Amino acid sequence: MDKLVIRGGEPLLGTIRVSGAKNAALPCMAAALLTDEPVILENIPQVRDIETTRNLLAAMGAEVELGYGRAQHRTTIHCKTLAAPEASYELVKTMRASTLVLGPLVARCGHARVSLPGGCAIGSRPIDLHIKGLERLGAKITQDHGYVEATTQRLKGAEIVFDKITVTGTEDLLMAATLAEGETIMRNCAREPEVADLAALLNKMGAKIEGAGTSTVRVQGVTKLHGARHRIIPDRIEAGTFIIAAVLTAGDLNITGCDPQHLGALMAKLAEVGVKSKQNSDSVRVMGDNPLTASDMVTEEYPGFPTDMQAQFMALATQAEGTSIITENIFENRFMHAQELTRMGANIKIEGCRAIVRGRSPLSAAAVLASDLRASASLVLAALVADGETIIDRVYHLDRGYENIEEKLRGVGAQIRRIGEMLPRKAATPARA
Repeated sequence: MDKLVIRGGEPLLGTIRVSGAKNAALPCMAAALLTDEPVILENIPQVRDIETTRNLLAAMGAEVELGYGRAQHRTTIHCKTLAAPEASYELVKTMRASTLVLGPLVARCGHARVSLPGGCAIGSRPIDLHIKGLERLGAKITQDHGYVEATTQRLKGAEIVFDKITVTGTEDLLMAATLAEGETIMRNCAREPEVADLAALLNKMGAKIEGAGTSTVRVQGVTKLHGARHRIIPDRIEAGTFIIAAVLTAGDLNITGCDPQHLGALMAKLAEVGVKSKQNSDSVRVMGDNPLTASDMVTEEYPGFPTDMQAQFMALATQAEGTSIITENIFENRFMHAQELTRMGANIKIEGCRAIVRGRSPLSAAAVLASDLRASASLVLAALVADGETIIDRVYHLDRGYENIEEKLRGVGAQIRRIGEMLPRKAATPARA
């Protein structure tokens, strides 16, 4: 099992280019199930969740072609025939987003069998809103032996009002509605940029979607979708993570290939903390030479402060002057990184959904354990400013959503390396006579 070894104390200086957004690429890959023509996706990040989704689509009968060399971030998905419209537990257990195939499969094939993905370290992510929405569209849903099974002759347009905002639920039902008969109106939808990016791809494929990126989305169903080429938007969470890395290390970083319009809540909060920055159309320069002042933060659905940046902001708060109160409103169990940060010297007290962080705590190196994707990122950030050499275990969580993070950080001055367990040497194959 790989670990990261990080020696803190070095300012990060230079340029880091942001990869494509994992959380945009995953639903776009699922959208390829809606057509029997090739869908070409560009700016695909090379992370573990993407590989899991490739394997999932291939198991259903899709042809998945990976780019090489200069085209390594391009993937072509051709779902000409879907011999097995099923997502088995073995393929979905490591990734909650795998439920995104439910809507496209039942819309195109009239049948889908998808495993419930099981527990999640940061809290419950039920798919009941997916199921209610598909039932509103006319699907018959049964649950048995840990699987959800959906069947229909053809989905029919309907009005769907989400009980609460759900990103994957919005995306799943948006895809299903594209092939439904008649008009579907979806209310209280998620407004994330990743939802709008999915809709942009679907419209290129021949869908008729209006309002994506707002709370009300209208879909006029069509009988068939075709292939398309689409470039995935930049990863706003990766960009935010590197921005905070620059601030914490008193560095000077230019984060390129990003979309500053997607970073509004984060940049507004960092300005409150005292961070200096300059924004262009596709880049953010961060200068971390200002003293940091504590600021309270509350996670909210987009366009509010993203829950996926909460752990990274907590690492920042440990170095700000004063006390910050961080309130987590999205997931009920997303403070597990606090205990590991405390092992490094942070002063953090958890009270239900609030974390009280007393800043200006000198951090020191320790052996720490990553519990989930964004918790991993917070430990990397803390290690960059800690005294000594920190060892982060279970970095496979980090690999789910950050492409070559150690290479990117090393390129701007971080002392970071990856170590793995030594595997027994494979015996040499005897030469044939």
